[in-house]
Amino acid sequence: MPNDPKPDSPAAAKPTAPAATDTKRLQMADIARLAGVSVGTVSRALSGSLLISKETRERIEELARSLDYSINVSAQNLRLKTTRTIAVVIPYDKVSRQHISDPFFLAMVGSLADALTERGFDMLLSRVDADNLDSAARAVNSGVAIGVILIGQWRHHDQLNQLAARRVPIVVWGTQIAQQLYCSVGGDNIAGGAMATQHLLDLGMRRIAFVGDPQLPEVSDRYRGYVEQLAAAGITVESELLVKVPFSAEQARAGITRLCDSGVAFDAVFACSDVLAAAAMQALHVFGRTVPDRVAVVGYDDIEWASHASPPLTTVRQPIARAGVELLDALLTIIEGGTAAPRTLPVELVVRASTRRRS
Repeated sequence: MPNDPKPDSPAAAKPTAPAATDTKRLQMADIARLAGVSVGTVSRALSGSLLISKETRERIEELARSLDYSINVSAQNLRLKTTRTIAVVIPYDKVSRQHISDPFFLAMVGSLADALTERGFDMLLSRVDADNLDSAARAVNSGVAIGVILIGQWRHHDQLNQLAARRVPIVVWGTQIAQQLYCSVGGDNIAGGAMATQHLLDLGMRRIAFVGDPQLPEVSDRYRGYVEQLAAAGITVESELLVKVPFSAEQARAGITRLCDSGVAFDAVFACSDVLAAAAMQALHVFGRTVPDRVAVVGYDDIEWASHASPPLTTVRQPIARAGVELLDALLTIIEGGTAAPRTLPVELVVRASTRRRS
């Protein structure tokens, strides 16, 4: 009968799990086998190499997604200092067609640029189709960037969850949503909506029009604050006073025009961005409804030119100056293997002439 191997002999050693690099190699081999190409081709395609045709690259990327495979070089690159670039992505939403030159976007990019510069990072600014947010991960998969900061959730919560499930290092400027897998950083939108509405109620306003699309996550929370404050004041929310528009000045002007033409009475406007508020004031001027004498107007964000509007705009100030630091801190925590919980930052009401009554 053969001798049993000694406990410390190689034959007695328990089989070990394959190393992470071996597992990754096996996954890449699986993709290569399914795609009918070499492992090298898979590696180059997932790195975004232009040597691989677009058709082949997209086919390989789709197979990689189906296997929940992604090249995660972020932490290694950060440790080795081979790249210190963060991708800042602004999705393009086909409904709102909100341009990258929107003052809020510019303010956020400026805040991020300051935070990145102070920490010794570079910024790669890009724009992707909001219906295909998966493309935001390409900069990370190719090793060009070590993480992604995305400005805006839009209507694509599920896509963002999928990116987080694939361990793409990403942080999103937005609001916290139930069953959220990704980390979001944003202002307290419920409190902001409540502040704006209560301020108008305190001025004696009772028929307050709401301008914005409650189907968008951040606007939904602002609308919730609006509804809660009206209810607390014993005022019934009226559907006729909801001007449902995306973040589009043109559509906001059209919406306020329709409201004025309809004959529905209103004495105040709460708009979910300063751009929408400015557009509303333009439309009100056409109808001879002076601000604030006949209609009080409150905006949201407190972008740079809100104080220079005519009249200067009362608004809810977003924590834009702090946003860049908070977004970057959360992203670096994720890159380094930690867990970053969603962060809700305080907002404040800034009162200016658009809600002040003449004595």
